[in-house]
Amino acid sequence: MRLLLVEDDDHVAAALSAVLARHGLAVVHARNGEEALKALLPDDAEPFSVVLLDLGLPDQDGFEVCGRIRKLCAIPVIMVTARSDVRSRIHGLNLGADDYVVKPYDTGELLARIHAVSRRTVSPADRGGDQPAEESGADDALRLGTVTVELPTRQVSVDGATVPLTRKEFDLLALLAQRPGVVFRREQIISEVWRTSWEGTGRTLEVHIASLRAKLRMPALIETVRGVGYRLVVPAAPGRPAAPAS
Repeated sequence: MRLLLVEDDDHVAAALSAVLARHGLAVVHARNGEEALKALLPDDAEPFSVVLLDLGLPDQDGFEVCGRIRKLCAIPVIMVTARSDVRSRIHGLNLGADDYVVKPYDTGELLARIHAVSRRTVSPADRGGDQPAEESGADDALRLGTVTVELPTRQVSVDGATVPLTRKEFDLLALLAQRPGVVFRREQIISEVWRTSWEGTGRTLEVHIASLRAKLRMPALIETVRGVGYRLVVPAAPGRPAAPAS
């Protein structure tokens, strides 16, 4: 089993890699977030089964790296960090981490957690309904009926007419648009868009959802799932019946 270890401290990485290797794991070491993200790009090598992610990286915060990994693939991520506070744990798990281990840890427990999360790995085909929006490889634009979300230029248009959005409004729409039909929990949205935990920001999310519906003049585009969160419902093309939400 291949494991990607994201750790900026070479001494810590060397010691942990030696332990993991003795237990049959093939460890690849990345010293920062960018190295980790490059290592996860598809190639001819055997795919990684688990990522061990330190949060105190030199080029970017580990939380940000976790969010970017989640946009790349569904590989299990275990955050391994000295940050022991509850807010950090909640934030990490809401960002998509599969487990959270606080340093110092027992090596046997870490190994058990690695094997536990690797057993839970599922293929995209097994994640029913989790289909991406139609995406153009040429311009990285998400096309959702009459709505187009251009990720590189951060522009949104409806029927070809540009709709100006604030930075957070765009981030929120882009998040939902990348997985239409999938329900995003409120806590998850807050973590990914506002980079914080849930407490005290619920009203802010509601305000931004209302603003998006008004600016796009499509109140049904973002559906409220009572008690859970929100999902984007792809609008029907002209002359066609509306597609049911998954």
